[in-house]
Amino acid sequence: MELERVTRDGVTYVGGEQDGVRFGFTERTGGVSDAPYASLNLGTHVADDPAAVAENRRRALGALGAGEHAARLVVPNQVHGDRIVAVSSAEGRALDAVRAEAREGADAVVCTVPRVPVMLLFADCVPVVMTAPGGFAVAHSGWKGTFARIAGKTAAALMRATGADPAAIHAYIGPHITGDEYEVSQDLLARFAAEFKAVTPNEGRLLDLSAAICEALEEVGVPSANICDPGLSTMKLNQRFFSYRKEEGRTGRHAAIAFMP
Repeated sequence: MELERVTRDGVTYVGGEQDGVRFGFTERTGGVSDAPYASLNLGTHVADDPAAVAENRRRALGALGAGEHAARLVVPNQVHGDRIVAVSSAEGRALDAVRAEAREGADAVVCTVPRVPVMLLFADCVPVVMTAPGGFAVAHSGWKGTFARIAGKTAAALMRATGADPAAIHAYIGPHITGDEYEVSQDLLARFAAEFKAVTPNEGRLLDLSAAICEALEEVGVPSANICDPGLSTMKLNQRFFSYRKEEGRTGRHAAIAFMP
């Protein structure tokens, strides 16, 4: 379950292939955006030039081999909740309806059809890509989504959509603000500690979202051996990834992208 760092046509991502699914967590280089969004900003909501974002998305999809499917791209409006949308058709009105539903607000997408790329955006929150025979899912897990167990709920939705057993699910955690640097309020830490065995109170008020996500995945039956977290820090590796906290709120967005060729 090791991830590979790949550079293709100037775009670098960390990713791999599993269960017929190709996926990657993009880095911030190889695009056309100017500072403070330099350079592969994939977010349309951060005041970057829309033409630059469109070109960046074209490059990112191309690097993963999904360029010819760009017209079917699904990008939800992330609202820090636990709503999941499902893609079960790659054609016409059915896909248009799901894309419209995703734009209304969702933080995870389950997809069971080929040639439909899914992209979610990040700059400290935790990306989670899940694969199964016959489908995949991408989830956005900030602290609110993590507390709501969006990763576990998404894994369960992927199982229902594909008929896969929990042991067949593989989960990959992308770059995020890590547990040794994410300082939160004492009240929030206490709430997590009361909800997740993997989270304990500490003097530094440091919250490990990844540990809580792993616990949520294991609660729905995903084996711990099937969860991969390379520990990529958006703050420590700010030259590679965007970080909302490190860059004091004015920054771009990298992405988790997945699709079935």
